[in-house]
Amino acid sequence: MNCSIQTRFLNSIARIALIPALLALTPFAHLLAQAPAASRFVGAITAIGADSLTVKTDAGEVHQVQVPSTAVLKRIEPGQKDLSTAVVMQFTDLATGDRVLVKLDPDAPAGVSQALQIIAVKAADVAARQQKEREDWQKRGVGGLVKSVDPAAGVIVITSGVGAAAKTITVQTTKATILRRYAPASVRFDQAQPAPIEAIHEGDQLRARGNKNTDGTQIAAEEVVSGTFRNVSGMITSIDSASSTLVVKDLATKKSVTVRITANAQMKRLSDTMAAMLAARLKGGASGPPASGAPPSGASRPGGWSGGQGGGDSQQMLSRLPAIQLADLKKGEAVMLVSTDGANEVTAITLLAGVEPLLEAPAASQNLLNNWSMGSGAPDGGAQ
Repeated sequence: MNCSIQTRFLNSIARIALIPALLALTPFAHLLAQAPAASRFVGAITAIGADSLTVKTDAGEVHQVQVPSTAVLKRIEPGQKDLSTAVVMQFTDLATGDRVLVKLDPDAPAGVSQALQIIAVKAADVAARQQKEREDWQKRGVGGLVKSVDPAAGVIVITSGVGAAAKTITVQTTKATILRRYAPASVRFDQAQPAPIEAIHEGDQLRARGNKNTDGTQIAAEEVVSGTFRNVSGMITSIDSASSTLVVKDLATKKSVTVRITANAQMKRLSDTMAAMLAARLKGGASGPPASGAPPSGASRPGGWSGGQGGGDSQQMLSRLPAIQLADLKKGEAVMLVSTDGANEVTAITLLAGVEPLLEAPAASQNLLNNWSMGSGAPDGGAQ
């Protein structure tokens, strides 16, 4: 796993234990349950005045509230379960981007929105926690495609990597393991919902974090995120820039699929040389130079690909390719993509153009793309 869902894992975890929307909603939830809805709101600070705040809620509502000197302001760390560790802060310590719970003063003059209490989670603290989470997922994370699931034993077997680097990993879960699943038609980690192990199926993409054994073939999972996604390989038959969609005729089903391209989609294009290299390795011919005259395995290659028989360097190479946009795609060219699950309409997670040589080894190519989609670092969600 290296990019998109992982990137959402990393950036939106979207994007894995990272919940950028609040990351520490639990203590807020306790206060929200105690106060009538009309007397409080939660959101992000968008502007700060001399003695006032403008806060935009997750629902898109904008509130401007006065903050008198009598208001109680406290700061909590991301992930705290209660307010026992909250510390007093000053109004001047607040910054745009901070998450706040504002409790309104019921005794304020009529027509005046005035804060009685503000509980804040600093944006800088969230960023620091996110970085720590990313690093931990990169260090202690594994990912791949689900091969089998044994709910009774709490064991999930996944396959990771391609070619000679492919390996089987046993993921051991317990009652304490946090299990999440991507919501339908979503690649955002922050929208992943708790789900039992029975919801995980063969062929799903899965990412786990925990303590690994020496060779990385077993992991005692502390957290698992999984989802069902679709592979599509085929020719672009039409492109609609206005709606940010393209239609691909899937080579496997022979049916047309409408692919929605969002800002979160990761799109890359292989050069002819790189496509030939990858195709040769996926078909078992990486030990010698491809027919295109590309350097033999182990030679210095563009994009930081160092060669070798493993799948990890291929994924790194894909990640380092320059991004492309919808406008760079053309009708009639071949693409491969991993998308949300769906029959006729899907949302792209990762899309790779310039793949004509890879379609000669479709199964291996799909494994390559799946591993690239989920990435080798922490979850997006971003994704996501």
